[in-house]
Amino acid sequence: MKYLCLVYIDEKKLAALSHADSQALDNVSLGYDRRLRDSGHFIAAQALEPVKAGAVLRRQGGQVSVTDGPFAETNEQVGGFILIDVKDREEAIRLAANIPVLDFGRVEVRPVRELVEVN
Repeated sequence: MKYLCLVYIDEKKLAALSHADSQALDNVSLGYDRRLRDSGHFIAAQALEPVKAGAVLRRQGGQVSVTDGPFAETNEQVGGFILIDVKDREEAIRLAANIPVLDFGRVEVRPVRELVEVN
């Protein structure tokens, strides 16, 4: 069963880290990804650039509008994700509880809904 661990971070907290502390967090995070890979749970993971680099698209009345980030006044933004393969929700939560950047925000754990095209 696939679960998405959606990582929300406080970008201000990350930006306040020294270069050495930021690199140490990257190293710990990559090490965690490696442990997930070695245990057979890892599917994919990526960090995201800051929210100011993104855009939100909406369709209204047949027209697409684009809004540059940041998109909402909030302390936490989506900072990345880890996609894992586990036996159940409890295992997904157990693995997500060890994601290193949890100290800088929160992690939402959601099952992936596999879409199937029917003709």
